Amino acid sequence: MFSLYNGVLKSKSQSALAYYGQYGIKGVSMMEKETAAPVYLRLRKQVRLPFGAPVRLGDIARILADPQYEPELVGLVMERPEYSDGNLIVIDMLQVIGCIKRKFPFLRVEVLGEPHVLVEMVAREKKPSIALFIIVWLLLFFGAGLTIMNFHADVSMPEVQIRIVEMITGKRDEHPYLFQVAYSIGIGFGMIVFFNHLFKKKWNEEPTPLEVEMYLYQENLNQYVIAEEYEKMRRSESMGKEKGP
Repeated sequence: MFSLYNGVLKSKSQSALAYYGQYGIKGVSMMEKETAAPVYLRLRKQVRLPFGAPVRLGDIARILADPQYEPELVGLVMERPEYSDGNLIVIDMLQVIGCIKRKFPFLRVEVLGEPHVLVEMVAREKKPSIALFIIVWLLLFFGAGLTIMNFHADVSMPEVQIRIVEMITGKRDEHPYLFQVAYSIGIGFGMIVFFNHLFKKKWNEEPTPLEVEMYLYQENLNQYVIAEEYEKMRRSESMGKEKGP
């Protein structure tokens, strides 16, 4: 009986060893992948943080994870920037995954969206100066007025207006003030309609041409900064390899 029992155990152990020898590494890795708790990350394009504040995962990404891990993930520090680092910092997704794996090696990180985030370190906002606002407003007002006047002088607008009034009324008027007042009001109204903006009032939710241009400018600026930061990281890595043993 004892020899029979040993034979059964030996047979089962050999079968198990044969199975794991054939599927062991792949099977274990698949099992770990299935049992590992997933963490879903979506990096933001750009964030603004005050100078001196640490960059935490919750500041730069949206996180979806198991409730028992999510608070620690939100507070996980990615970097502690210094003043010497400048006001623009690029954090790569590989850096984020490395920080998470060091703290939670058993979590499975699933990445969605952007591969990097641009962090802008800003100083405390100052109260706007009323005097500076008035000076800038006057410069813009008189500058825009002179631009319109110079354009009208280049195309002989007064003579054109006199000719239009003569065609409508049949009489020549050297000073068509009524037509000129209506024309001036029309220019202002047309600008309001075109820019979809009057002080803080907007007629609809469509962006104005100025907002679109500012958005495109900011996107191009961000792409340039990100490319420059990646180039700095590449140079620093190559210098580190050259200094290595």
